[in-house]
Amino acid sequence: MSTSRSTPALSRTAIVNRLRAAGCVFAEDEARLLIEAATTPSALGEMVERRVAGLPLEHIVGWVDFCGLRVLVDPGVFVPRRRTALLVDRAVALAPHGATIVDLACGSGALGLAVATRVGRPTVHAADIEPAAVRCARRNLAPYGGHVHLGDLYAPLPPVLRERVDVLVANVPYVPSAAVDLLPPEARIHEPLVALDGGADGLDVLRRVAADARDWLAPGGHLLLETSGDQVAAALAVLAGSGLDPAVARDEELQATVVLGRR
Repeated sequence: MSTSRSTPALSRTAIVNRLRAAGCVFAEDEARLLIEAATTPSALGEMVERRVAGLPLEHIVGWVDFCGLRVLVDPGVFVPRRRTALLVDRAVALAPHGATIVDLACGSGALGLAVATRVGRPTVHAADIEPAAVRCARRNLAPYGGHVHLGDLYAPLPPVLRERVDVLVANVPYVPSAAVDLLPPEARIHEPLVALDGGADGLDVLRRVAADARDWLAPGGHLLLETSGDQVAAALAVLAGSGLDPAVARDEELQATVVLGRR
């Protein structure tokens, strides 16, 4: 008589050791998340192997902790970074009650979601050129009645939003093309290139967003974009050249830089 064999459960110690050997800096935390996410010992073993192979932890467990929220992140979708909390904080400070919020190049919709949760009675729209990102953002923004559109930057937005947007956030790619190959493998292999590559100087998409921002911002409305510290001067010049009043915010602890433009 034959007997079935179940996959033996990996111990927490064994998982931590496997992750450490693969170069995972926060092996203990990652092991805990993998164990919590797995439904069976077999699933856990497969998840550990995927992580050891270099897949982003967030794509394996299906979510990321961003600004204290559990944001869903599907495979092939850009994973929001901790430093982008600065952009969210500044956007919330500028958003009035009942604000109309637009999240361009939205990826998972994390920015729109994080701002919406801290603003009373918001209207939220988001857009992305990647179908996988749009599907993911729709799931994240559904509880807030968010509208997520498929298309390039402003192109898919409803015309009714013109000159009515109070806060326009856009975490556009700002890595110079020549530096993309220097990114960690998790990013350059498993996240869409369109979410990483900002062109020759990293500011190609920022220029496109800034160029048309006045057409969509309400009077007194703000555009907020993340950038790198060494791109600040050029980014501020772009905002000023687009008819916006430019400013910059920095957070040394987060190693984050945000440029702002006010209509």
